[in-house]
Amino acid sequence: MENKSVLVLGAGELGLPVIRNLAQKAKKNNTIITVLLRHATIESEEFVKKRNIDELKALGVELLAADLSAPSSELVSIFKNFDAVVSCTGYGSGAGGFQLKLARAVLEAGVKRYFPWQFGVDFEIIGRGSAQDIFDEQLDVRELLRSQSATKWVIISTGMFTSYLFEPFFGVVDFDKKVVNALGSLDTAVTVTTPEDIGRLTAEIFFEEPVIENSIVYIGGDTITYRQLGDVIESLSGQKFECTVSDLEELGNDLKSDPTNFVKKYRSIFGDGRGVSWKFNTTFNFQKGIKTTSAREWAEKNIDWSLCNYF
Repeated sequence: MENKSVLVLGAGELGLPVIRNLAQKAKKNNTIITVLLRHATIESEEFVKKRNIDELKALGVELLAADLSAPSSELVSIFKNFDAVVSCTGYGSGAGGFQLKLARAVLEAGVKRYFPWQFGVDFEIIGRGSAQDIFDEQLDVRELLRSQSATKWVIISTGMFTSYLFEPFFGVVDFDKKVVNALGSLDTAVTVTTPEDIGRLTAEIFFEEPVIENSIVYIGGDTITYRQLGDVIESLSGQKFECTVSDLEELGNDLKSDPTNFVKKYRSIFGDGRGVSWKFNTTFNFQKGIKTTSAREWAEKNIDWSLCNYF
């Protein structure tokens, strides 16, 4: 299968690591990487955006100014110029139907290979009608891709971003109160991966020989229970942390009181425990002997344990 012209959609927290690693491997594979961004982003003088654009140019990737909110016919005319499309759009790029719109445009354009935005949990194990309603559309995308054979597809399941375990907004670790709050139970497990590792492994999977196609590939930096997370934090901090549990009833009541809250939807999903973890020895990176960053290694590097405060 030819993968000589690749279009990456987006260059955010996950998109940039994916592009960096694809660009590095592309040089050895005679492949051209193009990144689709809004014109305003490409021309922006805002410091962070300008820095990112400068980095993309230094990587040797091509920049394509377009807007994914454009009519599907315009997207089809863009996508048909590429052998492969890798979507790093995230959920924030559009309202319901956005991921399905992209997938339909990819298929209509006759793209040979598609990596949809499915970086995350195992949506099929979680099933339809879950607390996180946007997951149903992810299942719609999978059904659409499986219903045809012209476009080969690869879905990469990554679990949660490792940093989220330690982010104050997610409510698992409270460094000020010295509390680790387990979602569901202390023995509920979660698979976590850093964006950097996702980017590196996505490039490995993309260029893997023989070519991976029509497959769900599981990766992971670590699979850890909340009890183990508490042990890691106590070990690194040298302090005692209380372990509490937000059980399914509590998480459900929290969501009922604030049913549109994005974070509470995710807390409910991860507290339930289904489809949010897989055994580390089943991952692509473990089977290929590729080193990834564990939750402990991430915490050692990114948390100032002398202050016991999250950066």
